[in-house]
Amino acid sequence: MKMASVVPVKDETLLEVKLGELPRWILMWDFSPSGTAGAFRRGYYWYYNKYINMKKGSISGFTTVLAAYMLFIYCLSYNELKHEWLRKYPEEDTLCTPPTTFLARAPP
Repeated sequence: MKMASVVPVKDETLLEVKLGELPRWILMWDFSPSGTAGAFRRGYYWYYNKYINMKKGSISGFTTVLAAYMLFIYCLSYNELKHEWLRKYPEEDTLCTPPTTFLARAPP
């Protein structure tokens, strides 16, 4: 016989939710603009208190934000960057071919 959990599904964390309860747990979220803003605010305060507002601080909080920013910018510019990749056999019109001025001989 399965025992019912004492804690309501809404108050459980993601690690405590069973796989069968996951859709019900997600549908209990508040998807209104104020609920979404509150979720971002709670996430910001969680991050700030865990990594920034510490007695013995380190650079880990800043590097996490920097790495996330770099990944975000890379994802935004991926379409432009994929054309710049070096190919194994580059075509003649790419920047990989040497200029012809170095190959030409100087007049005697």
